[in-house]
Formats: sequence, C-alpha cells, structure tokens
Amino acid sequence: METQGAAVTPRGRRTRDAIVDAAAELMYVNGVAATSVDKVLTASGAGKSQMYHYFKNKDQLVEAVIDRFLRGILANQPTITALDDWAAFDRWTEEILDVHRRAGHPIACPLGNLAGELGDDPRVAALLDKAYREWESHLERGLLSLRDKGELRADADPARLAQATMACVQGGLLLAHIRQDVTPLADALEIAVAHLRSQAA
Repeated sequence: METQGAAVTPRGRRTRDAIVDAAAELMYVNGVAATSVDKVLTASGAGKSQMYHYFKNKDQLVEAVIDRFLRGILANQPTITALDDWAAFDRWTEEILDVHRRAGHPIACPLGNLAGELGDDPRVAALLDKAYREWESHLERGLLSLRDKGELRADADPARLAQATMACVQGGLLLAHIRQDVTPLADALEIAVAHLRSQAA
C-alpha cells in the first residue's frame, strides 16, 4: 500500500516513516476521528508541507497506517510464513499468545480497532479486508503445503479453513482485550488448531 508522493531518498523515507509511526500510535490509542493531522505533525516532528508531500489527505494516511499495523502484526508472528508442518501451527499460536503475555495484558488488535470504528465506511472496509486477506493468505499457503504433502485431506478447502481460523483469532482477541484475560484468546486458538487438525489426512 504505497501512497502518492512516496519517499525516494533515505531522509524522505525516514520522514514518511515518522509520520506513519506517529499516526499509527495515535490512531491505535485514540481512534482515527480523534487523531488530527496537527496532532500527527506534533508527534512526528514533521511539517505540514512534508505531510502533504507524502499523503494527499488523511484517508491516504489511514491507508498507510493500516499497512503499518499489518506489518507489525506479521512481524510478531514469524512462523506464519513457514507453516510447513502441524507443529508449526502450534508455534504460531504460541507467538500470538506471547505478544499478549509480554504486554502484561491482552492488547487490542489494531486492525480490529479500526474495523470497529470505521468498518461501515466502504473504502476503509475494503482496505481492512485486503489486510485481513493478506494475513489469512499465509495460513492458506501453509495449509496448501500440508495438502500437497499429503498431511491434509485432499478434499479440504485451505481458503475456508484459513478464514475460519482468522475468525477464531479475531474473536479471541476481542474478548481477551475486553476481559483483560488471555484465556479467551488461548481457547479460541486451541479450537482453531483442533479444527485444522481434524482435517489431517
């Protein structure tokens, strides 16, 4: 998700990254509506002319923030790109749980936060769906790999299984955050992996 006026120099990239980082933090904590361009500029130390060099409007900034959220999520789940056996799916769930244990309490999914605030906006909903589908695609590829190796039933549908797994992840994240208890997330992940393993060949 590159935006108009993308930086082409190292200095420009650092400035753009600082703007996106500041916007992502503010939008995560306060929401998009409460995050003005002026607040982003103050937090990032950038000037208004720099902001509008990289982003035509706030909508483009939100698009960049969604991408930044997704990159952060995937970075915290490195095994998701290497789901080459059933044990890897267990390691992936442990990576998710570890993020919330390290924080000392379950934290809100940044994409889920945006979906709750802006999910009725068709443009933002499309961007969020694209992000979720990229997240899901790693699960689907892992399941396809297992099917190719004969470890997943030939009639299993990796795309549907990946979607169901993502639904469990998101529901578990939501309840865990609301209740400040990692148990709902742990249970949801356990159910998701048990469902996947039920399709083993």
